[in-house]
Amino acid sequence: MNLENKQIVLGITGGIAAYKAPNLVRLLRTAGAQVRVVLTETAKQFVTPLSLQAVSGEPVPETAMEHIDLARWADAVLIAPASAHCLARLAHGLADDVLSALVLATQAPVMVAPAMNRIMWQQDATQTNVSLLRSRGVHVLPVAEGAQACGDIGPGRMLEPADIAASVPSLFAPQLLAGKRVLITAGPTLEAIDPVRFISNPSSGKMGYALAQMAQQMGAEVTLISGPTAISPPMQVTSHFVTTALEMYDKVMTHIAGQDIFIAAAAVGDYRMKAPAGEKIKKSADTMTLDLIKNPDILKTVANMPQRPMCIGFAAETQDVIANGKQKLLAKNIDMICANDVSQKDIGFDAEDNQLTLITKNDLIEIKKTSKLSCAKEILEVICDSKVSASDLSCL
Repeated sequence: MNLENKQIVLGITGGIAAYKAPNLVRLLRTAGAQVRVVLTETAKQFVTPLSLQAVSGEPVPETAMEHIDLARWADAVLIAPASAHCLARLAHGLADDVLSALVLATQAPVMVAPAMNRIMWQQDATQTNVSLLRSRGVHVLPVAEGAQACGDIGPGRMLEPADIAASVPSLFAPQLLAGKRVLITAGPTLEAIDPVRFISNPSSGKMGYALAQMAQQMGAEVTLISGPTAISPPMQVTSHFVTTALEMYDKVMTHIAGQDIFIAAAAVGDYRMKAPAGEKIKKSADTMTLDLIKNPDILKTVANMPQRPMCIGFAAETQDVIANGKQKLLAKNIDMICANDVSQKDIGFDAEDNQLTLITKNDLIEIKKTSKLSCAKEILEVICDSKVSASDLSCL
């Protein structure tokens, strides 16, 4: 998450979730943003201007006359929590306090994180206001589900500060994939040997999840199909979870129709047990032979469909990275391969960084070692840049 030199106005409205605001300010500042806070009068009953001034390092405005300066200063306006009353006021263009007035006066993008009782959230009036705000370009974050301060359980909780802060960079991402549908696979697959053992690989899913997050930030409608990982899926991404290669194959085939781009970032098992044991295999002999059969090639299957999306694959190699990547590109009949050397522990499986060579039929594009989220951004920018190879990237 990088908000270096971004100027964020954080609006806080009345609600118990306001107590999380100081942590949200801290996260935004840690990401490099300069933050100025605006409190509604009801918000001051939950958190004080002095506490927000302390964590933001900026004075909290007290007079309505400051809204124009703030509106011009802001690179983005974030309202968290945004109460039902706040959503209604914004939807109907009211401007009777500093926060609502600056939203009406700003040309900066606006993001809101709703927070309210589950019944209030589900009311037609609230949903109508949300739809109206979205139609006007306001970025409305989803609500979380769970126990609420009133004792109810259900949708309406504000997202956690870390999730909100992670969503803010999307306000500044170029919308290169607006209107596009992107299907991404991620993580490993597990193939059972018996009820307590399996064959797998060290893939963490971090690269695929980073691609899903960045594609969503670039405006795409993203579907993520993931094997077992320890990562929470990105928000506003439709996620499906599988275990085996056959399950991933079936799920991809179910969702591939109508996709514009297919990115196969998962480390899918090449083989599975011909007949997994129904009971635990007892340790006895010094050696064991496993009878394996080949799994279907998901990427190759999609790439050879009559009406197919643009197809991107990954080649995790330990030697002859470029040569093996080119061979895989041609054998699978795909548009681009992202090849990397997984023998290097600092860019291999489960690492935080990556270093890739993007291979098309006509080009080699190097991505130097950087975070996987930054890698994802560069990969998607290449996909969207028709200048790289018009013939290879014509699917877009």
